[in-house]
Amino acid sequence: MTDQPTDERPGISAAIIAHEGRVLMVRRRIAEGQLSWQFPAGAIEAGESPEEAAVRETLEETGLHVVAVRLIGERVHPKTHRLMSYTACDVVAGTARVADDDELAELAWCAHSEIAEYVPYGLFAPVQAYLDGVLAR
Repeated sequence: MTDQPTDERPGISAAIIAHEGRVLMVRRRIAEGQLSWQFPAGAIEAGESPEEAAVRETLEETGLHVVAVRLIGERVHPKTHRLMSYTACDVVAGTARVADDDELAELAWCAHSEIAEYVPYGLFAPVQAYLDGVLAR
């Protein structure tokens, strides 16, 4: 496996939003291979940090206002070969809904015990460790 992206497309930033004992997952209208359920995410725009992209994408996709807490980690995704950044975010305001119905089919707040049902191939280890800490309390 390579630790470099295989193309020049912009990196992808994902928001890891744990709230009231659950994590927000979204289902894309068009799956990327096995990737159907995932975290709110999208391309990092020019001049934007991964944290800023996570906040923006969450608002665009779900209507939920969040604030970036910290960057959990980065990797080249083993299935998409895109550079991925994962940012822990806290809810500031709003109610999650499908705000971009061109991209999203549905969303769900998942309990810790349900994550494997939504992402059967497993999560990036630092994201799993973060969720283990904040959801398994």
